[in-house]
Amino acid sequence: MRFVTALRYSVYSVFLLFALAGEAPAQAPFPSRTITIVVPFTPATGADIIARLVAPRLADKLGAAVVVENKPGASGAIGTDFVAKAAPDGHTLLFTATAHGTVPALKRNLPYDPVRSFTPVALAATSAMAFVIAPQPGITRFADFVAAVKKQPGALHYSSPGNGTPQHLTMELVKLETGMDIAHIPYKGSAGASTDLLGGHVQATVASLQTMAPFVTTGKLRMLAVLSEERSGAFPDVPTMKELGHPDLVVDTWYGVFAPAGTPADVVARLNAAINEALQAAEVRDAMAKQGLTAVTDRPERLAALLAPELARWNRVVAGAKIMGD
Repeated sequence: MRFVTALRYSVYSVFLLFALAGEAPAQAPFPSRTITIVVPFTPATGADIIARLVAPRLADKLGAAVVVENKPGASGAIGTDFVAKAAPDGHTLLFTATAHGTVPALKRNLPYDPVRSFTPVALAATSAMAFVIAPQPGITRFADFVAAVKKQPGALHYSSPGNGTPQHLTMELVKLETGMDIAHIPYKGSAGASTDLLGGHVQATVASLQTMAPFVTTGKLRMLAVLSEERSGAFPDVPTMKELGHPDLVVDTWYGVFAPAGTPADVVARLNAAINEALQAAEVRDAMAKQGLTAVTDRPERLAALLAPELARWNRVVAGAKIMGD
């Protein structure tokens, strides 16, 4: 009898050990340490500015230290890959921009997948893009410029901050949609692209509205259209491309936050709520408005829904225009 009882207890112990071994480990409370926001671009870029505005308010809301770390290089791919390989616990976040959707079209051997490697957290902001020209006699409308280009195909030029940049790809999209044949002159940054447009060495560019605004208001450059869904409050007389009969030319610069794939849904929800609250602060919105940025507060699904068509669009543009990344 004692042997049978002992055997029963032994069998029970074995089952208990297996049951305990099969239990998932308890999830650590979030946050349990410093949260790092990785910006895959240089300081003072749009993503960096927003991240540093949001970080202290995120720290207050979550009760943990929040630091912003720049990891630039390879058009954002270095910092993006760092986050893709980080632990999916919400303590390492990616604060990125439009390049997250354009770089995969240019670089086919990325060490991460722009969709499967990440969990969307929040779309933080958008910024309008504008089609701008050096003032030329008789050209006051976008249709005038298209007609002028078509009269002398390949003879006119446009500038961009570099080969494969969102501005370059957007202009190539404009070309595909309108049939314009205008040559691309890439520069090493926005300053050179703007300077040569001001000097009349190139005839047009696509750039962020806030970058071009000072030159347009002083009459040094002429804004023919904006590529946003609606007209800009700063330039209410400038039509959208959509109004001009080009519904596919709605292109915003966007900024969003991602976590590594597999980040728990409750952690994502807390991060989303905290980021939205930070973006609703009046001082944050005012600071962003001065940079030409519009704060967005929405669920993670908003960012997820934006990304898929972005990737498809830029793949089409890169293939159609035969663009090669640097």
